[in-house]
Amino acid sequence: MHEDTRTELIKKLQRLEEERYILREGESIQDFTNLMLRHIGDPEPELREHIYSTFYIWLKRDNRFSYAELRQLLAVLLDDRHLFYRIGSEGDHSVFTRAFAVLPVALIVQRDRNNPFLTLGEYQHLKHSLLRYYQEEKDLRGYLAAEGWAHAAAHGADALEELIRCPKSDNAVQHEVLEVIKGMLHNGARIFDEEEDERMASIVDTMISEALLPQQEIADWIHSLSNCTEWPDTRAQRIARVNGKHFVRSLYFRTVARNDGNNRILNGIMLAAEAKLNCFNAGK
Repeated sequence: MHEDTRTELIKKLQRLEEERYILREGESIQDFTNLMLRHIGDPEPELREHIYSTFYIWLKRDNRFSYAELRQLLAVLLDDRHLFYRIGSEGDHSVFTRAFAVLPVALIVQRDRNNPFLTLGEYQHLKHSLLRYYQEEKDLRGYLAAEGWAHAAAHGADALEELIRCPKSDNAVQHEVLEVIKGMLHNGARIFDEEEDERMASIVDTMISEALLPQQEIADWIHSLSNCTEWPDTRAQRIARVNGKHFVRSLYFRTVARNDGNNRILNGIMLAAEAKLNCFNAGK
């Protein structure tokens, strides 16, 4: 039965793409959504991408979901069969379900950011879920030769960037997000090599460019990334140092490129942090 529904979904999504994602008479969006949620973490990369593309079109381009439907969809995406499906597992296919569940969550959060519809309680549940996910995700593989993208750290970062831009996000939320980013950089297992650092840098760059936190508080956090250089010389320390170095470089070049004259002190803090994290600096 599972393979039958999978084959059915592949055919339906291919036809939808050909027909510009317009439903035929008698079809309901809920029928498609139920199937897409069931197969959102399929090991076949093309099917995962088709599912995400369909969610993207219907959630962002066409606004096909009512607020009630968005609430229902978000509740499912955040449950134990999707965002938290086998959370903590490493090296198996469960990461695809988690990493591809968080992508449409980001689109729903963006919808709420532009046209708020979530209650404060719903927002709090969303916030706690995203923070918990970023803390508890342990499968940090990027691109896999056979199964394509896992990229959980990058996908989760996209959702966190939408979260911090929500009107309901206060300074406390910004700091909570900074701490889970640090935790991801200091993950103890993986030096990121699929530009995850850029996706995380986008979050902090947004905090800077949109003045979501005082610059001094962001500067203090950036400085704290270099504290790992004082840890014992272990693999975990090297991972924290190299990930931190790459992250700070990504963020520095974002702020310099804007050339708006507002970030000189912050840029100096980033250069100092990079110098401390970079063991190849002259004079070390």
